[in-house]
Amino acid sequence: MPKLSPYKRELSYAYAPGIFPSHALLDARPNAARRLLVHSASQDSDGVATLRARCDSLGVRAETADHALQRISRKENCFAALVFEKYDSTLRADTPHVVLHQPSDMGNLGTILRTCLGFGLMDLAIIQPAADLFDPRVVRASMGALFALRTASFDSFEAYRAQYPGHSLYPFMLDGAVPLRQAAAHTQSPYALIFGNEATGLPPPFATHGQAVRIVHGEQIDSLNLSIAVSIAAYAFTSQHFEGGSDHADSSPTGRTSH
Repeated sequence: MPKLSPYKRELSYAYAPGIFPSHALLDARPNAARRLLVHSASQDSDGVATLRARCDSLGVRAETADHALQRISRKENCFAALVFEKYDSTLRADTPHVVLHQPSDMGNLGTILRTCLGFGLMDLAIIQPAADLFDPRVVRASMGALFALRTASFDSFEAYRAQYPGHSLYPFMLDGAVPLRQAAAHTQSPYALIFGNEATGLPPPFATHGQAVRIVHGEQIDSLNLSIAVSIAAYAFTSQHFEGGSDHADSSPTGRTSH
């Protein structure tokens, strides 16, 4: 087997470090799995044993690779990681989207992926330049949620909009004209929730794209962490579905009609 390289963005493959993210990969995208790396100290791990069995059934080779695991995870207690081929996704045109404009923090991005999955927002657009979706730090922070989502990268917001012109736009801005609760109460589907970079937010022209929204909070802080803002917005726009409210009872967060 060819020697594995430390992760770089230009590689055709990536790593899912940790037992839970590895299982998530096998659940959602088993055909992408290529090699299972296990630690020599994992003999008594039921999670690793289950991973071995699942990989064996798929014809995925398992090998002991202590040093590789330490390089990949940068932690001492990583007992397993799956090597997987990077893949392309296409967003659905009839479901809500979360659009991240040039996010830069790996941990934030991973947390956002997990949040989106938790609230049934299955389509995520990334406007470049941005953090690498397939970086092991993102995969681990998402706890494998990345693999269950449809994700796509775009060179510009205009490129995203050209491909998905039918979504109602809700850019989140500090000077947004409408409070979040008001915007979520009058949702036009399918919609796109748009968030800016952690340091700079969305550029001013986004205020003219659709309905600008603000998350109202106390004056003691100037803004919210990006992953927290996405979590609050995702809850507001999908809570009627999860709580059985009447305003959106006929539609799921993914835009499908409920029966």
